[in-house]
Amino acid sequence: MKKPRPKHKNPVKPHMFWRTLIRILTNFSLAGSGFQYTTEGMEKIKKDEPCLILMNHSCFLDMPMAYQILYPRPLNIVCSADAFIGMGGFMSWLMYTIGCIPTQKFVTDVTLIKDMTYCLREKKSSILMYPEASYCFDGRATALPRKMGVLLKKLDVPVVMIETSGAFSRNPLYNQLQVRKNVPVSAHVRCLYTQEEVRSMSVQELSDGLDEAFSFDHWKWQVDTGLEIHEDFRADGLSRILYRCPHCGKEGFMEGKGTTLTCHNCNKVYELTPQGALRSTDGDSKFTLVSQWSQWQREQIRQEILDGTYKLDIDVDIAMIVDHKAIYRVGTGHLVHDLTGFHLIGCDGALEYHQAPQNCYGLYADYYWYEIGDMIGIGNNEVRYHCFPRSVDVVAKTRTATEEMYKLYKSRQLKMPHAVEA
Repeated sequence: MKKPRPKHKNPVKPHMFWRTLIRILTNFSLAGSGFQYTTEGMEKIKKDEPCLILMNHSCFLDMPMAYQILYPRPLNIVCSADAFIGMGGFMSWLMYTIGCIPTQKFVTDVTLIKDMTYCLREKKSSILMYPEASYCFDGRATALPRKMGVLLKKLDVPVVMIETSGAFSRNPLYNQLQVRKNVPVSAHVRCLYTQEEVRSMSVQELSDGLDEAFSFDHWKWQVDTGLEIHEDFRADGLSRILYRCPHCGKEGFMEGKGTTLTCHNCNKVYELTPQGALRSTDGDSKFTLVSQWSQWQREQIRQEILDGTYKLDIDVDIAMIVDHKAIYRVGTGHLVHDLTGFHLIGCDGALEYHQAPQNCYGLYADYYWYEIGDMIGIGNNEVRYHCFPRSVDVVAKTRTATEEMYKLYKSRQLKMPHAVEA
């Protein structure tokens, strides 16, 4: 905590040389993916007109796709501050030079809004932003920040939506980013709002439009399009998403391995078919889509919160991020998440942190984070605590519980305990 924090740097408009070089390099990243895209209403936006580009986030291919679509438009990219870690002097300089704007995920960052405004107004550069803030977790859209409509009003520029298809199916995070090589990727690019529409529509109307635009279901898309994925590892790690058995109701007994998902408590077995559907081996299927099962789990969590029975109580390994030099492993600890929020203690009592449930609409949590392990991230603009659970498959439930708890408190269906309020 005594280490100096990184100094703020104004964003840099990327030179045409870097834009062209990245455009060429993305050809290699997308090789074999069959990438193609369609457009809709883009004639409403001038080619040199700065705009805000919003894109769903599925895997590493998202950025190469964006460069293929948007070149030669000058572009600054809102990215996670942890992407700068360990880069060293030259690589950190390069990240800024190609237009990256670092920010902390799931933390209110006033400086980011100033940086985005600076790029649009002063540098006449567009902004690429992934409002979900992290890779797609379960094949469906992640909750968006609740003040996106306010942000659109403040930026006062046209808004473009890039929706990708196939990227999640090709390289899903739950599957430890094992690539399915025969899955084509595509994108649909459309003008979501013109500048005039941003000015005339209410904040609520803008936010509702964004929620509708980010309402995709990649599992349903695969079934509807008939895409077949025959890799024999397609269900590896599926228990990260589907951690609760709908037949016996138990958690912590699911195992995704090969092409099947098995409950080791009641011995129920589901196959993840090549078409992306779920099929019970005994013919009694509670759900036929991963997204249906995941939605049922969300409803169960919501009820646990309302009943006051929800609680995460686990041992964790702790790493901290305070600058761009390193991820600092600081020791072990204990993480509790309940109706009062997150409470982390560790490092032989030297570390204690509490985060109230109203602090954020979502949670920075990932599977296989930087190939280290499943991770739950909490913190603020001063420090980020990355907690690596020693228990298996708890990350998805914690993230969902954070989202549901936030909504329940904001809608006043829940009230904070008096002791915590005080």
